[in-house]
Amino acid sequence: QVQLVESGGGLVQPGTSLRLSCTTSGIIFSVYDMAWYRQAPGKERELVAAITSGGSTDYADFVKGRFTISRNNAKITVYLQMNSLKPEDTAVYYCNADLRGPAGDFEYVYWGQGTQVTVSS
Repeated sequence: QVQLVESGGGLVQPGTSLRLSCTTSGIIFSVYDMAWYRQAPGKERELVAAITSGGSTDYADFVKGRFTISRNNAKITVYLQMNSLKPEDTAVYYCNADLRGPAGDFEYVYWGQGTQVTVSS
């Protein structure tokens, strides 16, 4: 059974930091591309940051310079370090694992249950 379990969310003040973690089980973590998405009330889910199995990273423009995604294959965990948080970062943050076949012949996608991040003074 595949599980992605997020942790580290909470209520913080603007300008502060949080570190989210997503620990996985049931998958060969090292071969999966991992990502963090978020969904604010009344809005669609959006990509925040991604890291490939090889360690290449990509970020949404609205978090560049503030957020850092990283992974530890030995701990089967992906992290999202969030600095200089803003009220508009308030959302449920979801962990995502994705594995696609090289010929596009298969794709496995898994999601965590989400962790709430609230940025408010």
